[in-house]
Amino acid sequence: MSENDYSWTENMLLLDRTNDTDNTDIGYPFALEELLCKQAGEGGPPVCHLWRHPRAFVMGSRDSRLPKAADAVRQLEEAGYAVLVRHSGGAAVPLDAGVINLSLIMPMSEKYAFGFRNDFERMYALISGAAASAYGYTVSKGEVQGSYCPGEYDLHIDGLKFCGIAQRRQVRAMIIQAFVIVEGSAPARAERVRAFYERAGNGARPGSFPIIVPESMRSLLENSVIGNGGVDAFTNAVIRTLSDFQTASGNAALTNARIHMPEPRSIMEMSERLRQRYPVPR
Repeated sequence: MSENDYSWTENMLLLDRTNDTDNTDIGYPFALEELLCKQAGEGGPPVCHLWRHPRAFVMGSRDSRLPKAADAVRQLEEAGYAVLVRHSGGAAVPLDAGVINLSLIMPMSEKYAFGFRNDFERMYALISGAAASAYGYTVSKGEVQGSYCPGEYDLHIDGLKFCGIAQRRQVRAMIIQAFVIVEGSAPARAERVRAFYERAGNGARPGSFPIIVPESMRSLLENSVIGNGGVDAFTNAVIRTLSDFQTASGNAALTNARIHMPEPRSIMEMSERLRQRYPVPR
């Protein structure tokens, strides 16, 4: 994929749910994306979905198989976290109102030269463009040792991670997912993940889970010398950057009008199916 090829944004619509934080069902956004992804694979539009959750802990399927995962889940739920095993790749991530979740829901097509790195490069281009627009940051990529949900496409500023990227593929479409730590203490969130692994991984073989070093992570505001520009500023920067990409490739302005939202019942049913397929350890 060419560095300046933004043709993948063609016809992409925006679904901004960052202010819709009343729904505390953490399964809802993942079920919604699963259905929108199916639509995209059947000829529907690509969608950029932004959302937040007030207090959740989303673990990877490998995390859910740790020896004492059920004990760790009980501890999280007693602390008020909604817990979910996600259907995409990656490891444990805590979510709250200071974390923006960003997904690119796209059909698979020969036009886009899909592949692991091409897919993640699209998300990197969008987030790095938004971070530059909102804060003037230069964002780098590459695994950050000691971070939670580590991977080749960790996004960081001066070596301190603020974003991780995962992926979900269907037969004809896919979802690139990212969490972006905008506000609040990233090290405090990392402490929560470390406590989860210390409990869940008791008795596990070495290498079964990441070793968390909380100081390896920073939120965007913790990195900021000016100390302002929270979730609204970052959300607006994502929307502006996507619009700029579309203008560069000759596309129309973003609009929610043409997104066919699945019925609430369909979302609830999909949420339950995903929970049955990826059960939270009890």
